[in-house]
Amino acid sequence: MRGPRLNPASDMSDGPDSVTRRRFLRDAVASTLAASAAPILLRATPQDGARGRGTPWYRRAYLWGQTNITEKDPARYDIGWWRDYWKRTQVQAVIINAGGIVAYYPSRFPLHHRAAFLGDRDLFGELTKAAHDDGLFVMARMDSNRAAEDFFQAHPDWFARDREGQPIRAADKYVACINSGYYDEYLPGVLREIIERSHPDGFTDNSWAGLGRESICYCENCARRFQAKAGKALPPKTDWEDRTYRDWIMWSYARRLELWELNNRVTRAAGGPDCIWSGMNSGSVTAQARSFRDLREICRRADIIMLDHQRRDDDTGFQQNGDTGKRVHMLLGWDRLAPESMAMYQTGPGYYRVASKPAAEARMWMIAGIAGGIQPWWHHVGAYHEDRRMYHTAEPVMRWWKTNQQYLVDRQPVATAGIVWSQRNTDFFGRDAAADLVDAPYTGFMHALVRARIPYLPIHADDLDAQSGSLTLLILPNVGAVSDAQAAAIRRFVARGGSLLATGATSLYDEWGDARQDFALADLFGCHPVGGGPSRGSAAGRTSAADPSGAFAPSPNAHTYLRLTPELRAQVDGPKTGEEPAVTGERHAVLRGFEETDLLPFGGTLGALKLDDGVVVPMTFVPPFPTYPPETAWMRQPSTDIPGLVLSERRQSRIAYMPADIDRRYAREHLPDHARLLANVIRWASRDSIPLTVEGAGLVDCHVYEQPGRLILHVVNLTNEATWRAPIDELIRVGPFKVTARLPHGLTKPRARLLVSGGERPVSVAAGSATIEIESILDHEVIVFELTIA
Repeated sequence: MRGPRLNPASDMSDGPDSVTRRRFLRDAVASTLAASAAPILLRATPQDGARGRGTPWYRRAYLWGQTNITEKDPARYDIGWWRDYWKRTQVQAVIINAGGIVAYYPSRFPLHHRAAFLGDRDLFGELTKAAHDDGLFVMARMDSNRAAEDFFQAHPDWFARDREGQPIRAADKYVACINSGYYDEYLPGVLREIIERSHPDGFTDNSWAGLGRESICYCENCARRFQAKAGKALPPKTDWEDRTYRDWIMWSYARRLELWELNNRVTRAAGGPDCIWSGMNSGSVTAQARSFRDLREICRRADIIMLDHQRRDDDTGFQQNGDTGKRVHMLLGWDRLAPESMAMYQTGPGYYRVASKPAAEARMWMIAGIAGGIQPWWHHVGAYHEDRRMYHTAEPVMRWWKTNQQYLVDRQPVATAGIVWSQRNTDFFGRDAAADLVDAPYTGFMHALVRARIPYLPIHADDLDAQSGSLTLLILPNVGAVSDAQAAAIRRFVARGGSLLATGATSLYDEWGDARQDFALADLFGCHPVGGGPSRGSAAGRTSAADPSGAFAPSPNAHTYLRLTPELRAQVDGPKTGEEPAVTGERHAVLRGFEETDLLPFGGTLGALKLDDGVVVPMTFVPPFPTYPPETAWMRQPSTDIPGLVLSERRQSRIAYMPADIDRRYAREHLPDHARLLANVIRWASRDSIPLTVEGAGLVDCHVYEQPGRLILHVVNLTNEATWRAPIDELIRVGPFKVTARLPHGLTKPRARLLVSGGERPVSVAAGSATIEIESILDHEVIVFELTIA
C-alpha cells in the first residue's frame, strides 16, 4: 500500500521558517474557509440501523480513527490520502489534534504554543472540514496538563509546586496545577475558541487529570482550596494512616469530577447540547486510581467513554481487553459506547512510535476488545510513515465489524458468575502495593475463568444489589477493603440463594483500609483469624503486632504445599513411610482431577483459623522446608490443621473461603494445578448454573450475549506462540470444538450462523440447550443462535 505523500514543498530537514510563500497563501485561504464552516451536530452515517438520525452522534459513532499529529506534520500532511484511509477503514468518527500543549490552528491566545511547523496554517480546521464533508464526526483532541517556559513565566501561580515551592516539571515543560486558573479560566477559553472556529462534534483529552497520586502539589491554589474544604493544611507526605492524607485523596478525586462537569458545561454552552467533552480513561483500575479518575463516577456522568488502553502486558494477556470492555459497560450501560485507542505501532516490548506492530498482535488486541463490547479505534502517531505495514492491519477488522454491526451493539451480557471489585479497595487496601494485593488476585481469577470457558462479569462492590440479580456466584479476590454497606449487600445476595467465593484478606479491612479484628463476612465464611487482625505483610512493607506472621498477606515465594484431605488413599502406588495422614474417605468435589497427587504446590504462607461447626476443610497447609541442597528437601512437618480452603453450605447457597492466595499465585506463576483448583471451586459453588460448555483443545475466551430472539457467543482464540509474552506474529488455528449453550426463553428451535468463517451449522437442542460443532477457529468466531437468519 502506498503511504501518504510527503509534501514536495517541505524537505524533511526543514525548520518552521522554511514554509514557502505559495504554501503560506494556500494555507491561509484554507484556514479562512475552515473557520467559516457551519456547525453540523448530527451527521448521517451508513448503516445506522436501529440508531437513526434522531440519536445523538455519540451513540452511533461505532468505528473510530486517529492520526496523532506531530509538530512536523503540518508541513507534510497528505489529507487526501488520509481521507481515503478513513473510507477504506469504514470509520464513522475521527479524533483530530486541536490544542493544549500544542495548537494545530492559529489560536488567538498568545501563549497557546503553535506547532513548530504550523506557520499560519489551520490544520485542525482543514481536517475537521474534510471529515465533516465525508460525513464523519470529529472529536477535538486536547493534551492539556503542561506548558512551556513562557507560559510559566506569565502565570507562575497556575503551575504545580513541590513542598519546597519549586515548580514541578515534566521534561522541558511545566506541569499545570489542576486547582488553578489554567483549568478554570484558560482551558475553557480554548475550548470555546475551537468550537467557534471549527465546530467539532465533541472533545477528548488524554492528559486531563493533572498530577498523579505520586505527587502532592503545594501551590497556593491547592493550599487555599484544601484548607477551605477540609479545614486543615495539606498533608506533608504520603501516609495512608494519616486522616489528612486520606482526605486529600478523596478531595483530589472530587476535583477531577468537578472538571469533568465544568468542561461539559463549557462545550455544551458553546457548541450545543450534543457537543460533549469526554476525557480519556485507562483500562487499568490501578492506573485510574493513581490519576484520581473514579471510573464508576465518571461512567455515571459520561455520554461515551474514550479508552486510552492500547496494548496488553505479559501478565494479563489479550483477555484483559475483553475484561475491560465488560467492566466499563457494567458501569456505563450496554447502550452507550466505549471506543478504545488501539495502537498500530509497536508499544511493547519496547516503544517504537513509527514502527508497525506485528499485525497478529494488533489484530488480536482489537478482537479481544470487540468481544468485550469495545468499539475499535485505530491509532497512528504521525501523518507520514516509512513503515507502511501498519496501514494494512485495521482495515479487515473494521470492515468485518461494520458488516456484523447488528450483532455487536445493543445487546446484554449473559453470565452467572461475577468478580467483585472496587476502586476504593485499590486505593485504601492496595495503597502502594495494589499490583500485588489487588490486581494479581483479580487477574488470577480472570485467567482461571477464561481457561475454564466460564462467562463472567466484573461487578462493582457498590452495585451488588442492582447487578447481581441474574448471578448465582460472587467472587471476591482478596477484596480487603469492604464497607459495612457492601458486606450487607453480600449477605443479601447469599440470603437470596447466591453463592460466594472469597480469598485472602477479603473483608478484613474497612473502606479506609483500617484492619478489623475479624472478617466482616465471618458469619458467611465460617471461620475467624486467630491472634487478631491482619497485616498487609511484605507486599506493602508493613507489619502488625496483631498478625506478625502476615497470614492473610502475600508473601515471598516459599517452598510450601497444600495437602489434599481427606485422603482418598495412602500412597497406594508409592512407598509408604508411616508419616502420611490416614485414609479418611473420598475427597471433596473441588479436588476432582487430582486423584494422582496428595499435594499441590502453594508457595505462600498461612496462619491458623478458628472454624465454625459444620464447615469442611479439603486442603491444609504444609509448612516450608528446604529446597537446596536436594538432600535436605524433605518435609519436616508433613501436615497441619491450618486450612487452605473452607467450604460450607446453607440452603441453596454454597460458600467457599480460600485463605491460600491461589488466585495471586496463578496470576504470577500460571501453574495449571492452580487454574484447575480455582475452576473446580467455581463450578462447585455455581452448582449447575453455568450457561456455557465449550469442549476442545486450546485457550479461548468466551463471551455470551442476548438480543431479542438471539443468543450470541463470541469466542476469541488466545492460543499462540506468545500467549504470555508479547508480541505474536502468527495466528494458530485450534479446534474442533463442541459448543453447548443454554438458550433464552422462547428460542426453542434455533438455527446457528458463524459470522467469521461463514455459513450455518446444524444445531441439536436438548434440555433447553443448543449444541453445535465448529471445525476450527483461527483468530475468533461469532456464533449467532436465532429463530430466523437475516
